[in-house]
Amino acid sequence: MMVPAKRRLRAVAVMRKMITCAICAFAMVAVLSVHVHVQVFPSRVPVLPDPYKLPTTTTQKGRTEQQQSWSREVVPPHSKAPIGPHQIRQLEGITAVPALKLWKPPPNRDYSPCVEPSSNYTAPGESSGYLLVHTNGGLNQMRAGICDMVAVARIINATLVVPELDKNSFWQDTSNFSDVFDEDYFISSLASDVKIVRKLPKDMLGVTKAVKHFRSWSGMDYYQEEITSLWEDYKVIRAAKSDSRLANNNLPPDIQKLRCRACYEALRFSPQIEAMGKLLVDRMRAYGPYIALHLRYEKDMLAFSGCTHGLSASEAEELKKIRDDTSYWKIKDIDSEEQRSKGYCPLTPTEVAMFLTALGYPSNTPIYIAAGEIYGGDAHMGELLSRYPLLMSKEKLASVEELEPFRKHASQMAALDYIVSVASAVFIPTYSGNMARAVEGHRRYLGHRKTVSPDRKLLVRLFDKVERGKLKEGKNLATRVIELHKKRQGSPRKRKGPISGTKGMDRFRSEEAFYVNPLPDCLCQRQPSSSTGTSSAIR
Repeated sequence: MMVPAKRRLRAVAVMRKMITCAICAFAMVAVLSVHVHVQVFPSRVPVLPDPYKLPTTTTQKGRTEQQQSWSREVVPPHSKAPIGPHQIRQLEGITAVPALKLWKPPPNRDYSPCVEPSSNYTAPGESSGYLLVHTNGGLNQMRAGICDMVAVARIINATLVVPELDKNSFWQDTSNFSDVFDEDYFISSLASDVKIVRKLPKDMLGVTKAVKHFRSWSGMDYYQEEITSLWEDYKVIRAAKSDSRLANNNLPPDIQKLRCRACYEALRFSPQIEAMGKLLVDRMRAYGPYIALHLRYEKDMLAFSGCTHGLSASEAEELKKIRDDTSYWKIKDIDSEEQRSKGYCPLTPTEVAMFLTALGYPSNTPIYIAAGEIYGGDAHMGELLSRYPLLMSKEKLASVEELEPFRKHASQMAALDYIVSVASAVFIPTYSGNMARAVEGHRRYLGHRKTVSPDRKLLVRLFDKVERGKLKEGKNLATRVIELHKKRQGSPRKRKGPISGTKGMDRFRSEEAFYVNPLPDCLCQRQPSSSTGTSSAIR
């Protein structure tokens, strides 16, 4: 039996109305969804007040652009395109962590500096001779060496001549001690510990000097016996190197405390560096709490470590040539992927972007890049910049004129990064090099400020799974990354000793360095006294 035409037309009309309503409903949901995303995860970043506006340059076409090259997003030809804003918002929604938790420092447990000398500590008497010191390495390697040589001078009863900075390292920096450090303050603040003079007296210039390579990680016996015996024949001892010449552990408490007083109190940067550093800190804080990211992705680091993951064949070859041509880098043939699998390589900018996202930091997080020139510039910064557009550096926070006095001196530029890193709300090093260790130790000394130390060995395994499609970015990756780093945020703990089973120099090399963690020697835990209610320090 045939259905009448009118009934068929009525059915079609009803169907059309239902479809129209459904389309409208879907459209409304989509509009509301976009609105919520925009409100919760704003794409705009804070605008600095006039005094903090960034320096710009005008191009020939009349447009302005930021001076730092990687402020523009460029996709390298041999890598995947950075993820887009919509994908970033999706990841943020999945991995969202309460803001307070992201910035909250670890529990300090009432530890504070305790570096005053003991009651039987005496002022320096008549010295046995002069100690000349030739420091070696970059800024932070030299800093540690200088502080150790202050302690060595005390042990061997020497008058310390203001140390000579390394001018022959990779960076070819011509800076003198007073260009980088406050020489007057260094001398006066340690007057009760060691006699320090600016120069070797004229009557000592022509005398025969004992030139020594002090044995690495040496203790009291070595210096009190072998080195002190040199005073019988010489009036001047020259230390040819300063790095790692003093043991990390098993030294008298007063010597350990002296190392801390030298490092964290006496060895200030020069007034002009301190002033510029404070200015950079103030300008970063205008954005709110910030991360200092020690992005150790510079040419010298990659060449030295042999880490070429994610680089082109020509870039890898360039780095190998640098390594081969640098005579004092002893290891030449390096398997990059083996290095990376063991956690010996710095995280790449792309891996850093994934790491920060997994930790839960939103895209409007202010980040200070504490580093020199990033290798490859734009070609390797695209992913990090697309996720975190508020990437700052000293070159972007200060004008060319403000940085001019420091620009040609690597150690002075590194000092500025050091100041901004120590003052940051969160410090994240991508490699455990000299600066990372020095900043971590200083932040521990100042109250265990939050320092997130990436577990590179386990992270690269997770990132490789993401790359192969076996793991997706989002909740699963975030859960694993956060769990891995719960106990890697700079909370108080005693300095780690040698790895079990190691012997000889490898045993000392495996220890945690003194300046990475000055606990227990220079930090004491204070607890209220049960009888009087006053505070007392306990070790």
